[in-house]
Amino acid sequence: MFKNFSNNSGVALLRFLVSLPYKTLVSIGYGLGYLAALIPSDRNRVVQKNLELCFPELNSGEINELRKQHWQLLGRSLVEKSIIWLGTKKQLDDMIEVRSEIDLSDRKPRILVNMHFIGIEGGIILSALAHDRGWPRTSGFFQRMKSPFFNRKIIEWRNRFGGNSIDRQGNSLELIREIRRGSFIIIAPDIDLGLKDSTFVPFFNIQTNTITAVSRLAKITGAEVCMMITTLKKNGAGYVCTISKPLENFPTEDPQADTARLNQIFEREIRLRPAEYYWVHKRFKNRPFNEAGPY
Repeated sequence: MFKNFSNNSGVALLRFLVSLPYKTLVSIGYGLGYLAALIPSDRNRVVQKNLELCFPELNSGEINELRKQHWQLLGRSLVEKSIIWLGTKKQLDDMIEVRSEIDLSDRKPRILVNMHFIGIEGGIILSALAHDRGWPRTSGFFQRMKSPFFNRKIIEWRNRFGGNSIDRQGNSLELIREIRRGSFIIIAPDIDLGLKDSTFVPFFNIQTNTITAVSRLAKITGAEVCMMITTLKKNGAGYVCTISKPLENFPTEDPQADTARLNQIFEREIRLRPAEYYWVHKRFKNRPFNEAGPY
């Protein structure tokens, strides 16, 4: 009974948040992030360690300031999930602008490589606008949540405009079929998902465990590979989802080299806006040669 009450209370909170004016929602998120930065926690220590590892040129004061900025933006992105999961098409269109260097209606086999900025779920706008603009549906892997209730709910919410969430575990064939149909396929390979189908390649000059799925899927399907990056607008009034032209000479015959190339693209983008990256993830938890982990 308590679990049902807790689940329903969580949904009610999301419905309340999505009903608020956007500026109010953003202010709440910044406030929550400010408080989270002050509270000692495992995730706060992870953020601190990641920043120290990736930006050794910064002094302790600069690292601390970057850490606090990150938490405020993360807090904002968390309350904005209410719009991502429950918002109307208009709310999403007002919050996220799409800028594309390719024709999104041509239905070519294509993989959109996303990365874990705070706007990681910005791809929902492609799904929301697909019908009106003649775009194909959006498909992508999802990571199972610990709560079966919210796992089911979030899949339902993400798919509400006709999208297709594919369980990451054991469903590669379904993803291949979707790529060949010309659906928008979104993959975010910049997290540590374990050693299976992964390789160690540089990321901020650190050998980092990274999945090779993008290279392998592009090779199998003949798909173009484009970057899809969702970042804050300069005025902070919303987000821009930018889709690039296809990467040239990708994939090659070497998945490890391809994966290293993607990591360098990620690093370049992160250095432009370091506070927006998802530093709460234990990106360096698996280490080569059984090295001790940093966390």
